[in-house]
Amino acid sequence: MGAILNGITLHGPTRPYGGTFLIFSDYMRPPVRLAALMNIPTLFVWTHDSIALGEDGPTHQPIEQLATLRAIPNFTLVRPADANETATAWLELLTRHTGPAGIALSRQNLPVFARGEGDATATELASAAGVAKGAYILADTDDTPDVILIATGSEVQLALAARDQLATDGIAARVVSAPSLEWFAEQDDTYREHVLPSTIKARVSIEAGSALSWHAIVGDAGRVIGIDHFGASASAGELQRRFGFTVDAVVAAAHETIEATA
Repeated sequence: MGAILNGITLHGPTRPYGGTFLIFSDYMRPPVRLAALMNIPTLFVWTHDSIALGEDGPTHQPIEQLATLRAIPNFTLVRPADANETATAWLELLTRHTGPAGIALSRQNLPVFARGEGDATATELASAAGVAKGAYILADTDDTPDVILIATGSEVQLALAARDQLATDGIAARVVSAPSLEWFAEQDDTYREHVLPSTIKARVSIEAGSALSWHAIVGDAGRVIGIDHFGASASAGELQRRFGFTVDAVVAAAHETIEATA
C-alpha cells in the first residue's frame, strides 16, 4: 500500500492517502522511508495507535512505532488529541507539499474538548489553531506554572484531568498538547521558550508509547509516563490502569518532578 501511495504521488496530480493500523507501519517502513528520501508529500493514516486498542493484544499494540517514525529524517508524525485537533492537523497536512507525513489516531472514543477561540487562559482551553505549530499551550495558569504536563493524542485528556486534581492541592499546572514534535522543532526559539520555558524544570510527559522521544524534552528532573515493554490482551481500561496511564499516575509524577526541582 505504501508503495502504491508513493507511485500515485509521483505520478500526480492526485494527493493520495492510505490507512491501516499503526503497528503495520513496520511493514510499510521501506516506502515510508523512500517517501522521506524523495521528499514527496505522501500521507499515511494510521489508527489503533496504542495499547488502548485492547483485546487484539501485543501483536497489534504499538510500542516503539511512534518513536521510530519520528526518527526518520524528513518525516512528520502527528498524533492529535481530539476531533478539533484532527481537523486542524489534516488541513495543515494538506497545505504542506514537501515531505511525507503520518497521522496517528486512536481506536477508542476520545472526548472533544470545549475550547475558546484564542489562546489558553486559566479558565478556558485554547483553540486548536496551535496544532499547526506542533505544540501549544492548551490550558494555562494565572501565574508561573509549578509544573508543565506535556501530552499527545489520547493522553491529553489525562493531563487535563490531572491539572484539575493538582489544583485542589494548590499546584498550578500548564498543559501542553504536542501533536507533532517535528512541527514544534520548526518554530523559532521565542515561541518554543514561550510554550516550554527553560526556567520551569518540573515537567511530565504522557504518551502511550516508548519513552525515547521524551527524555530530552522533560530533562533530568522531569518524569516520563510511557511504555517500554509489550502490552497484553485486555480491555483498554484495564490495560491503561495496569500500565500506569491514569490521572493518579500523572498527579504522582507531577509531585515527584516538583520535589526533584525544589
